[in-house]
Formats: sequence, C-alpha cells, structure tokens
Amino acid sequence: MTLRLTPEQIERYSRQIMIPDLGGKGQIRLRQARVLVIGAGGLGCPAAFYLTAAGVGALGLVDGDRVELSNLQRQILHSTSDLGREKVASAKEKLDRLNPEVEILTYPVRLSEENAAEIFAPYDFIVDGSDNFATKFLINDVAVDLGKPFSHAGIVRFQGQTMTVIPGKSACYRCLFQNPPATGEIPDCQQAGILGAIAGTVGSIQAMEAIKYLIGMEEDLLVDRLLVYDAREVRFRTVEVRRNPRCRACKGKERKGHEFCQRT
Repeated sequence: MTLRLTPEQIERYSRQIMIPDLGGKGQIRLRQARVLVIGAGGLGCPAAFYLTAAGVGALGLVDGDRVELSNLQRQILHSTSDLGREKVASAKEKLDRLNPEVEILTYPVRLSEENAAEIFAPYDFIVDGSDNFATKFLINDVAVDLGKPFSHAGIVRFQGQTMTVIPGKSACYRCLFQNPPATGEIPDCQQAGILGAIAGTVGSIQAMEAIKYLIGMEEDLLVDRLLVYDAREVRFRTVEVRRNPRCRACKGKERKGHEFCQRT
C-alpha cells in the first residue's frame, strides 16, 4: 500500500488530517490498519461506521445473526428492507457505499473457541460489540493470549460502560470481572431493554479508542479505567481498574511485540 495520500483522499479526510495529533502521517497509519468488529449490532454498527468513514485500511465484521425487526431501533447499518439478511452482508453493503476504499471482510459465524484465534490473527485492534458475557470473556482471553488490544463495552437500559485493554500493559476484562455471572443474574438487552442512542454513544467511543491506538496515541487510551455512562442523568464517571496478579487470563503475560505499532 502506498504511503502517499491521493488528492481525493486528502479531500475526503481533510477535517481529520488538519488535527495536529493525526495529520497526514496518522491518516496513512489508519490506511495501513486492520480493525475487527465483533457484532454487527447496536455497538458494532456505529463503531464500524465511524471506522470506515475515518479510512481504516480493512475492517472485519463477525456476526452469525440475521436482521430482525427489533434490531432496527438501534442497529443503524440495517434498514427495513434488510429483514432476514445476514447482518454482516447488510452492514457491508452500507459501508461499501460509505467508503469504497476500505476493504470490508465478513465472517457470518458465531465467534467460538474454535475460530476466534484464527479470525483475530490478521487484525491490529478489536472492537467488542458482542451482547453476551460468554463471548466477552472469550474475546478477552483470546485477545490477551494473542497480544491484541481491544475495546470492551456493554450497554443496558440507560447505561453503558467501556474500557480499553492493552495486553501485558493494562488490566483486562477478567481482572475486573473474574468470571461470567450466573445465568439470569444480570439481565441482557433482550430482557431489560436498551435505548438506541446509548449504543450509538458507546459504540462511537469504541471507534475513537481504536483510532487513537492506531495513530499512536496509546497514552491517552481508556486503559485501567472503566468509563460508565448514565444517560438518564447525562453523567460520565470512571472507575479505576487494577491488574489482578492472580488473573487467569493475563497473569504473567508481558506484552507481545505488536506488528502494527512497530511500523513507521
């Protein structure tokens, strides 16, 4: 991939290139980057939209579900005409129209212990837009094992939370929550409900965390902090998170050399 931006690319990304912390070099780094979004739903849709608009080189989408009517209240890449379609196909169609320069790769499967490592391998950053605890712990454990940075998030009713994990340097999801809760202990969106705008807010923060990491703003990431958003009172607060020396996911793991971060 060329290290120069074309006049069309300079015009397309002009409003972010003019930001001193990003500039042309940051835009080139975005073009070299590969981001994986897990879940083409409430969180994954806004995250994928803004990452594609920002000009990442490749964006992967993992989701084994099909579009349902109840999705449309918050999953902004899908529309009424997409009902019954694979979510990844529906999302890819919209993202291709938004920015044809970005390579959109689709994985119409459920993430599992059998396929997670293989799917994660080519990517520089992972966005966790999953909607269940089992998948969130799986993402954490595989990402930590592979040394892949990722953004965690969860949403329900009027609230959302998110944190970024840099394996070997920051606390991981399992440092904060050692094990999944018992079945039925904590209601999910299907049981408790969610406002679509909550998903949009938190998914956008996840996209921003990915962008900051990819352009080299690692010191400004939401690491060792859980950001909690209460939309009812319009308040953000952060909860300090520390690495657990007995965490069975990241205990004793030093950060692996990350290929993307070694690029110039």
